Amino acid sequence: MFATAGQTIDYVLGGMILPQLEAGTHGVDVAGMFFFHDNTYALREGDPIGERLDDLADEREMLLMLCDQCARKRGLAEFDHTDEAGRDHFTPTNTIENATVGCFPDLYAALGEVGVDQVITL
Repeated sequence: MFATAGQTIDYVLGGMILPQLEAGTHGVDVAGMFFFHDNTYALREGDPIGERLDDLADEREMLLMLCDQCARKRGLAEFDHTDEAGRDHFTPTNTIENATVGCFPDLYAALGEVGVDQVITL
C-alpha cells in the first residue's frame, strides 16, 4: 500500500522496488499494490512509473488498484453504479490499462484467493 506522500513513489517505488521487481530480485512475489492520495497519479496514462507497473502487471498478473475516492477526486475515476448495499463503484479513467479502482472490500475480494502473507504500507 502506498499511503505516504513525498518521495515514496519516485524514490522508493520507482528507484528501489521497481528495479528489483523487473530484475526478479525483489525476493517475494508481489500480488498487488494499492495506491492512496496523490500516489494514485503514478497510474496515470503516460506516467513512466505507471507504464513500468503496467508491464509488470501483464507479466505477473499483479493487481494495481487505486483508492476509489482518492482517484475520483483526482480525475482518475468516474462513477459507474451504486450496488444493492448502497455502495458506489467507479471505473478508472486516464489510467494505465491494468489499473483498477476500488475500496478495501474490493481489495480483499481481489486478493482473497491469493493467500497474502504480508501487507506493507509505505
